Amino acid sequence: MHEGREGHEGHEGRHGHEGHGHQGHAHAAAGGPVSWGTATRATLHCLTGCAIGEVLGMIIGTALGWGNVQTMILAIVLAFVFGYALTLRGILSAGVDLRTAVRVALAADTLSIAVMELIDNGVIALWPGAMDAHLSEPLFWIVLAIALAAAFVITTPVNKWMIGRGKGHAVVHQYHH
Repeated sequence: MHEGREGHEGHEGRHGHEGHGHQGHAHAAAGGPVSWGTATRATLHCLTGCAIGEVLGMIIGTALGWGNVQTMILAIVLAFVFGYALTLRGILSAGVDLRTAVRVALAADTLSIAVMELIDNGVIALWPGAMDAHLSEPLFWIVLAIALAAAFVITTPVNKWMIGRGKGHAVVHQYHH
């Protein structure tokens, strides 16, 4: 593709340059143009942890007979726990010490999970009847799916912006290679 790096910087502003595969990761780690694919993968990673935590929190809260507020708080806490845990797993497997891995996970995921949880729980709280829907009712699962989809759509540009500035999931990329 490119022989050396000379003249390469002139391509950074061009439309479509971010689609050159591994180069999006190189730019992401240093800050700069980031592909939507990179942002989407980072957001899907976050969404996975959030969804696991949300559902588990709702199951536990329901099983314990807790009210909506307590169950929602538990679901949010577990969304953060599982979001961070997924990132930690990957960083630790790269041989990074626990203290550094925790710092990287906090830097990588905090804003992403916070935005995702704000949107997700906001949709659920504002959707008529969703807060009172039981796990056995289709309304619960339909609204949860819509809430998570909305959170994904809104969080992806946030992640793209952060990665482009060398923040968020950009700090994790160096441990994936």
